Amino acid sequence: MELQDFPSFSSDPLDHSDIVRLADWLGARAPALFLDYDGTLADIAPRPEMAVLPAEMRARVGRVATGSPTAVVSGRDLQDVKALVGLPDLIYAGSHGLDIEAPSGVHRFGDEFRPAIERAQAALERALAHIEGAFVQPKRYAITVHTRLVDPAAKPEVAAVVKSVLAGEPTLRWMGGKEMHELRPDMPWDKGKAVLHLIDVEGLGDRFPVYIGDDVTDEDAFRAISDRGLGIMVGHHGTPTAAAVRLRDVAAVGIFLDHLAERLSA
Repeated sequence: MELQDFPSFSSDPLDHSDIVRLADWLGARAPALFLDYDGTLADIAPRPEMAVLPAEMRARVGRVATGSPTAVVSGRDLQDVKALVGLPDLIYAGSHGLDIEAPSGVHRFGDEFRPAIERAQAALERALAHIEGAFVQPKRYAITVHTRLVDPAAKPEVAAVVKSVLAGEPTLRWMGGKEMHELRPDMPWDKGKAVLHLIDVEGLGDRFPVYIGDDVTDEDAFRAISDRGLGIMVGHHGTPTAAAVRLRDVAAVGIFLDHLAERLSA
């Protein structure tokens, strides 16, 4: 990435003084903010329903949204992430951007895949019922199999079941992530394309896009805006990423949002 006057940072997670420098730099560039949810705004939890957004983080997102267009871009179902965040004036993109609610309206990209998703869901629930800790999470445009609570010895069996079910549904594709397998529509759409779509349809082309995320699914967004904006990776110290800088953890995201909101309101 080559950005004019971009501050120099090391490849290590930013310390407090660097977070302040980054927030000051971004605050002067009319940013549009795109935020992942799990592992970015809320700590990863053993089960999805346990990843509750702390009130303090909700307030931080609300404050920064008063000075910058703000979107939450999540792998969760749209209605799920809307309920968890609970802020009315944001853009929400669920199912990795396949299901969007924004000022321009509702944008859905996967309805023709619903029958295959429902068949795969039923097959996964049957085949994984005997594996303790395996949790099948149905979504509007995907099915996620969570393995965080599965005994390590049983995780290869879970992966084999997912692969078998996928073989019977050629219109779906596999996507991996932190302790999960996901089957989703086999179409050229991801978080990166969703972010570019939002920049276009929401009239954000004159804004400086900033995407903050923590998972492999966020790499698509980092790459999508690399020539026009800034990707910020949360965690995964030392692993390759298309993001330009790193924050250590969810707590560091909160510190960054605090300073950015302060800079935007100045």
